Amino acid sequence: MKIVVGQGSCGIASGAKKTEDELVRQLKAGGFERVRVEKAGCVGNCYLEPIVDVYDDDENLSARYVKVSADKVTQIVDEHVRDGKVARDMLINESDEEFLARQERIVLRNAGRINPESIDEYIAAGGYEGLAKVLSSMSPGDVIDEIKISGLRGRGGAGFPTWFKWNAAKAGRGDKKYMVCNADEGDPGAFMDRSVLEGDPHSLLEGMIIGGYAIGAYEGVIYVRAEYPLAVARLEIAISQARDKGYLGKDILGSGFGFDIRIKAGAGAFVCGEETALIASLEGERGMPRLKPPFPAEKGFWQKPTNINNVETFANVPWIIAAGGAAFAALGTEKSKGTKVFALAGKIKKGGLVEVPMGLPLKDVIFGIGDGIKNDKAFKAVQMGGPSGGCIPESLSDTPVDYENITKTGAIVGSGGMIVMDEDTCMVDMARYFLDFTRKESCGKCNYCRVGTKRMLEILERITQGKGEDGDIELLEELAVKIKDGSMCGLGQTAPNPVLTTIRYFRNEYEDHIYRKKCTAHYCKALITFTITDKCTGCTLCSRKCPVAAITGERKRRHEIDQEKCIRCGRCEEACNFSAILRD
Repeated sequence: MKIVVGQGSCGIASGAKKTEDELVRQLKAGGFERVRVEKAGCVGNCYLEPIVDVYDDDENLSARYVKVSADKVTQIVDEHVRDGKVARDMLINESDEEFLARQERIVLRNAGRINPESIDEYIAAGGYEGLAKVLSSMSPGDVIDEIKISGLRGRGGAGFPTWFKWNAAKAGRGDKKYMVCNADEGDPGAFMDRSVLEGDPHSLLEGMIIGGYAIGAYEGVIYVRAEYPLAVARLEIAISQARDKGYLGKDILGSGFGFDIRIKAGAGAFVCGEETALIASLEGERGMPRLKPPFPAEKGFWQKPTNINNVETFANVPWIIAAGGAAFAALGTEKSKGTKVFALAGKIKKGGLVEVPMGLPLKDVIFGIGDGIKNDKAFKAVQMGGPSGGCIPESLSDTPVDYENITKTGAIVGSGGMIVMDEDTCMVDMARYFLDFTRKESCGKCNYCRVGTKRMLEILERITQGKGEDGDIELLEELAVKIKDGSMCGLGQTAPNPVLTTIRYFRNEYEDHIYRKKCTAHYCKALITFTITDKCTGCTLCSRKCPVAAITGERKRRHEIDQEKCIRCGRCEEACNFSAILRD
């Protein structure tokens, strides 16, 4: 028997390490030395962590238990391990099983199934078969042709054809070439790459080795943000194991081809997601983009031909080589092949990792897999592409999730962040939040990006504070166009997207803020008024909770709020047991 505890960042944050420790302690105390306790990465159901899987002696999954805090371990040990009975009250239900059953998993094929710190488990799951096939029977050109057949496009945001980038780097002239992985995942709400690094690091390594062979590179670099300590630790283990097994080094599998990988921990600058800024950071310089051409495929890291892809792109490669490019191309749409990993977050009932074929309608992801909006509130919009993307309204929820159709909405697929918003979300404040992020992350090289985003943010802040003026919307649109046209890199060129899409689809909210001095979602503090209705019983609880003594009244009589004193903290509303506080 084997018991596996999910220990991605989401699981550990929910107490999975304590659950593991308690399992080990109780199994030892009970004399169950034959039962192994192992770890795995995140299976995807982040909302159910800690997750504990029990396997029988034949390595078949016999039960998946969810929300297993340390104090619930005793039940699993007593009922399942000792008595051989399933502890049904902790068992995953059918609806939550559907979360995974409705997905098509290629990148996440090993998620939650293997120990990320065991190369043997990766090999047993078919790992490094693609590499063996490449080195034994394929030329570099054959590999690129197979990637071309697959239709794989870069999963980092731009969606550029992977084969084309590889072919350009292969043709690049230089005595040395580099294969670089961009693991600097910086979008708020995005955790796709982190989960792959934590749960299946060898799939990235194998993809990079195959890519290195295809372009003629002998060295690879993984640029990963230092804020991902668990991912970095598991990458280091995986690289060491791959070297020991002969998958990295001078003569891989006796083929004569040599390739090695090292890790570079970045300082978490969002702009370093842009490839030339990333290269500058790798070289020890400040992370600032440069003009292109020359492109990295011609002059990249240390002025040598360099190819850069993100984690998800590389993780697809071993599966494509092993199964064939045509198998990957059979999934998705005509122009957007294969699957895409998304991080479902925000006001969603079932948040976590989702991998679906390209072309699936947005509503099927949000309602079919994510089970809809928390507390059954109305679905308002979904933010795709992070700070570089845009907000897609409920009216466009039939939009297929692929590069072409999402771009038409004004958003982008991006790296895969999908933040769901409900009726209580203020779209003006949402635009302000993302613009504040990009303004802070701007490297400052371009005037329009450095100054323009600051001016746009100032306008948005005025609007959310009830100080908006006639002409502000038009000024935002004018600035947005100039920033997009005047910025050198993708950060500045896409920074106005959240503002433009919210104006496009939720212009009425901007107008309400400016002209009616009201926040449609009742979110912006400066535009909220709390009043006490006739439902008040005079219990005095609200007045006792008010931090500024703005509420007065006699016991058992309706109370009043002094609007001059009120700081709109909402504590009175939270405290009232009679729904007598009206937010307007």
